[in-house]
Amino acid sequence: MIIAWLAPAFALQTPPRKKVVVVGAGWAGLSTAWTLSKNNVDVTLVDAAARPGGVVRDGFTTRGGRPAEAGQHGFWEEYFNIYKLLYEELKLEDDPLTGYAEQGQYSPQGLEAIWPVYRDKQIKLPTGLAQARYTRFLKLSPLDLATAAPLVAAFSEFLSDDDAWKRYDELSFRDLCTKLGVSRKLYREAFEPMILTGLFAPGEQCSAAAALGMAYFFVLKSQTAFDVRWCRGNIGDLIFAPWCEKLRERGVTLQFDTRIEGVELDGDTVTAVKAAGETIPCDDIVFAVGMRALKGLAKSPALASRDEFRKFGNLRGTDVLATRLFFDRDVETPYSANACWGFDDKVGQTWFDLKKLHSPRLDSEPGAVVEVDYYHAGSLLGLSDAELEAKARRDLETMVPAFKSAELVDAAVVRLPEAVNWYFPGSYQSCPATESESLRNAYFAGDVVRDLGHGSWSQEKAYVSGIAAANKVLGRSRLDGVEPLRPDEPHVAAGAAAAKALRRVLSFGGDGPSLASVPW
Repeated sequence: MIIAWLAPAFALQTPPRKKVVVVGAGWAGLSTAWTLSKNNVDVTLVDAAARPGGVVRDGFTTRGGRPAEAGQHGFWEEYFNIYKLLYEELKLEDDPLTGYAEQGQYSPQGLEAIWPVYRDKQIKLPTGLAQARYTRFLKLSPLDLATAAPLVAAFSEFLSDDDAWKRYDELSFRDLCTKLGVSRKLYREAFEPMILTGLFAPGEQCSAAAALGMAYFFVLKSQTAFDVRWCRGNIGDLIFAPWCEKLRERGVTLQFDTRIEGVELDGDTVTAVKAAGETIPCDDIVFAVGMRALKGLAKSPALASRDEFRKFGNLRGTDVLATRLFFDRDVETPYSANACWGFDDKVGQTWFDLKKLHSPRLDSEPGAVVEVDYYHAGSLLGLSDAELEAKARRDLETMVPAFKSAELVDAAVVRLPEAVNWYFPGSYQSCPATESESLRNAYFAGDVVRDLGHGSWSQEKAYVSGIAAANKVLGRSRLDGVEPLRPDEPHVAAGAAAAKALRRVLSFGGDGPSLASVPW
């Protein structure tokens, strides 16, 4: 009788919801919160910025009050998980992304190369051969292009085992190219621009492992790997705003303009986060931030005594500069998206015809709207806004002389010091793993995570890392529910297997010598 009377009361009792604080509202933090919110977790998302997006956020304005953002960001062929989010989960009313189009590459001497839409080529070729056959380098000789062949061996070894990243992380990409006999012209006019716009730093200051991983994912994974789409407007309006609205509908607490001041610990457990004068209790914490913020954690009194966090002090970011120019008349541009080299020493550069990419959103503007962005831009950040506007315009006129006849009527200059992760040689060992090595309930997300095991890069890696961190919070396997990359093409897989076998033979069953450590 008593048991029957108590049974309904016991049935109504449910365990308390797990409380998780996610620090950072870029792709990684939003992904973590999104995944946790599907699983009845009480999530608080905290970010120091006023708007979501991390380094790709918007919320900036021109001197005339027009909206601007922190550069343009592409969505490449292998972004399977982000595409799943956009088209299957968020189900946005309008497609936020453009179609595909050819891309140009410029120097002060004019047009240097044309990157086609590889999916439009009728004959599908093996990766590597496809890029060599279909990419139009206008000023590189066949002999220069042929000097890239030894890099095939480096890619084969790099893809052969998980430890290859550690070996290739110890030298710079430029040193690797020098060892393998890549011609100076090919390096200067093709590889260095790729590294400056893909890793945002010069090749001699970038890890060879990061360069090989980035190039394979974006360019060489398949014939169509470099086919890219762009956001058809400000990414904050078209993607992050509706995403955040759905997070709120799921009960996620979003706190922007809120800087983390520290954490409270009970032994090896984070019990609360201190932010903006309040204490937020938590069962778990996910740090979804980049290298600059991780370096800041190394100075936190509660964390600085831990070797794991002290190593973050070795990390750093590289500087980015974004300019948006509004003209009084339209100017026809050959390509809507362009990479550049040679305008400033060791500075990467891209420019975009936003009236084409953001159509029809900018159709009411009287003239052309162009984004000119600079990477590894520390040498430029000290210039005044007026000087930077003039410089961006001069560079643009050098590439497209028709801009000389147009008047600049408005502009935005966005400085982003240390905003982008800098994968310098040796940085791998200081990067975090998904699960903290010193705190039992702390996790990390972002493209800086070293043990993701997925093979993606940039925004896609950041998004996937958020799913991985959420999975570990939930007690699941790291890549549960993650869309994998396509398998390596047969000749690539065969090359990796051959490289692994050769190293074992040369070492009589051990790891063997590596191209990364050859003395020449």
